[in-house]
Amino acid sequence: MSHNSQFSLLTQRRFGPFFWTQFLGAFNDNLFKTALMVVLTYDALSWTTLPPSLLNNLIPGLFILPYVVLSATAGQVADKVEKGRLARFVKLLEIGIMAVAAAGWLTHTLWLLIAAVAGMGIHSTLFGPVKYAYLPQHLRADELVGGNGVIEMGTFVGILLGEVMGAVLAGHGTLGVELVAGGTLLVALLGLATSWRIPPSPAPAPDLKISKNFVGESFRNLSFSRKNRTVFLSMLGNSWFWFYGALVLSQFPLFAKDYLHGDHSVFVLLLTIFSLGIGSGSLLCEKLSGRKVEIGLVPFGAIGLSLFGIDLYFASLGYTNTAGVDAMGLLAQHGSVRILADLLLLGVFGGLFIVPLFALIQTRCDPQHMSRTIAGLNILNALFMVAAAGVAVFLFKQGFSIPEMFLTTALLNAVVAIYIFSLVPEFLMRFLAWLLIHTIHRVSTVDVERIPAEGAAVLVCNHVSYVDAIVIMAASPRPIRFVMDHQIFKTPLLGFIFRTAKAIPIAPAKDDPWLMEKAFVDIAHALHDGELVCIFPEGRLTRTGEMSEFRGGIAKIVERSKVPVIPMALRGLWGSVFSRDPANVFERTFARGWRSRLALAVGRPVPPQDVTPERLYEQVLALRGEWK
Repeated sequence: MSHNSQFSLLTQRRFGPFFWTQFLGAFNDNLFKTALMVVLTYDALSWTTLPPSLLNNLIPGLFILPYVVLSATAGQVADKVEKGRLARFVKLLEIGIMAVAAAGWLTHTLWLLIAAVAGMGIHSTLFGPVKYAYLPQHLRADELVGGNGVIEMGTFVGILLGEVMGAVLAGHGTLGVELVAGGTLLVALLGLATSWRIPPSPAPAPDLKISKNFVGESFRNLSFSRKNRTVFLSMLGNSWFWFYGALVLSQFPLFAKDYLHGDHSVFVLLLTIFSLGIGSGSLLCEKLSGRKVEIGLVPFGAIGLSLFGIDLYFASLGYTNTAGVDAMGLLAQHGSVRILADLLLLGVFGGLFIVPLFALIQTRCDPQHMSRTIAGLNILNALFMVAAAGVAVFLFKQGFSIPEMFLTTALLNAVVAIYIFSLVPEFLMRFLAWLLIHTIHRVSTVDVERIPAEGAAVLVCNHVSYVDAIVIMAASPRPIRFVMDHQIFKTPLLGFIFRTAKAIPIAPAKDDPWLMEKAFVDIAHALHDGELVCIFPEGRLTRTGEMSEFRGGIAKIVERSKVPVIPMALRGLWGSVFSRDPANVFERTFARGWRSRLALAVGRPVPPQDVTPERLYEQVLALRGEWK
């Protein structure tokens, strides 16, 4: 499926009805929940004597609590029951919950509404695992990434549209309450109607015995997820984002009312701006990543979440208006543009943070245990979001203002990000590589899809500059173990990147025969483990721009490990500041200009029985062409 055709899935029965069923569910959850929070913020006295600050943090906590308790069980149910039947059951449950909520709205009975909040949390928990188990049954392997992307986009858009619509309707007094009561029931009925169009999806484990010990099952899911360290830490990073988002978004109603002195339209404006940011960040993420999983964007996103969270604190302090305003009136106030810009950029950098993390979890976890990994992620997300509600209540009791909560969350984000990136330096390493090829150079790729998505292979490439490995690393869809000269391996700063990437240093036999032999042993181990290994068969950087003959090491590697060899060629690096061009470094730097072009071309795999240094040399030379 081409990149631009993923939305065509919406017109097909195997995908469209399921998409709209989950979209309407996410929309309805948040329409109801947000309307309740707005009513309790702006008309609290007619509903309860409890403080709005307590309720605005209690309601999200009650909604997410079922995720903590029932996620593991919901995953088992999704494996045992046919997916269409389960979806229809969940939609019938939603209709019943919305009927209870309608009674609460029309009779001003707060605790019926609170019970409905918990009920909708159960509804979302039961449906959550279905969308991850349904898609592999109905989409081809080459459609899964696009299908998952559309589902995730639809879920988040549904959440944000529901929040905006809930805030708009709740601002219309008694009529608004009646509209919410009827509207949520209508959306639930529409969801049931779309669920009847979902095609049959046989249960993968119809004889599965569902564990009654949901606590023990939850711990088993988390224990299994911890076996893959990188994936588990990515899960923690993903959950931290939901903690951050829950803590910030839950303050929007009171922030709009008490600090910006706005009516409900101001709250809607805040949600809309943040929504635009998230959508823009998600789309920008795809462009910046080159349509592959680029975890180098995660540190970039984390930096933005902290910087603009801190600036939101200072921007809030600089807002001096005390008169009541609506959305248009807010825009005319001094300091409001800075606040809105901070919220927009928080959304943008949030998208850059969360999208690569989720993609990394999907691509790095064991495919046979995807559902258990996702179940563990859902549990963690729920725990972090419940914790966010608890932290918010605690901070309020300690006398923190809402701007101070923004500041605290931003500072905590910096600490958490540094901790995670110190445990998994690959994030920081990919970030530095991404910066290099998006600031100093403009990199294009030719047939990069020939690099295998899984399994062992040896990559061979011409050696032009000190940053060859970084350019290849940034273009590859998966990690690569580089074999490089031990002197380059020790280069300051670049050496840190190479060590983090688990590069394999090698030395000529005349300099260090032990290190050379150790390198071949390490290469064999890496290939045995199914990794990619990249070597530069010339053995040294070019001093003329021309390629040197390939040495015999590649033949020795393939003799030990019968794996395919993939020729590649770098174009355009000769003459850069990182090459050994003897010309004046300043002259050649300015002559090339800022963000000079370069390319990586990938050839067809060569079977191990056909590998010779001479044949590989000819193929790499042909790939490079005249562009050095």
